[in-house]
Amino acid sequence: MPPKTALDRPTLVTAALKLLDEVGLDGLSLRRLATTLDVQAPAIYWHFKHKQDLLDEMASTTLVTGIRQIRLNPAMRWDKWAMAYGKGLRQILLLHRDGARMISGTRLTDTSLYEPMERSLRILANAGFSPRSAVTALTTIYCYVVGFVIEEQAVFPMPGERNDFYNVEKRSERIDPDKLPLARNAGEFLFSDFDRRFNNGLKLIVSGLATQIKSTRSTR
Repeated sequence: MPPKTALDRPTLVTAALKLLDEVGLDGLSLRRLATTLDVQAPAIYWHFKHKQDLLDEMASTTLVTGIRQIRLNPAMRWDKWAMAYGKGLRQILLLHRDGARMISGTRLTDTSLYEPMERSLRILANAGFSPRSAVTALTTIYCYVVGFVIEEQAVFPMPGERNDFYNVEKRSERIDPDKLPLARNAGEFLFSDFDRRFNNGLKLIVSGLATQIKSTRSTR
């Protein structure tokens, strides 16, 4: 029988996202969530069998909320749309601590998320991408953004809160400047100015994708 405590999945997801911001992904657990809500663990397990079930729901909820807030104009030229898509996805992943890790590898629990996917693929198809290359283009941008933000949030778990593990000065002390000058100096760029690095990397991807349109058209 269901738990007596008045809990439902949306309530639990909201509480779990708040807890995620407090303790991070590694500190999040169903039992810890139960303790936070002052309920017995079975009250949580009634709705979610294990942590992955909860993460799937948390990720889907975050994506739905983020997509509603970040509206992309389908009439934009495909390359401008691709840049806006990448930037918008990064904003969504940064909504929560460990947001990129939380969303990575999860299964969609809200089928409405397939609608923006359809629109995205349609924009690319209308621009001249084949069905296969459209999927490749979309997932390449997605994987770049997720990977970038995972690294970004490792350095800054929360906005303005730098993880001392990624201290540039300490890193420099461990690297011989005479033997590895480029690697040593790279730290200054690796752990700072994330906005510029993200945008430059995204531009490189979009520029590369443009060649796929030319390649597709040349073979017709």
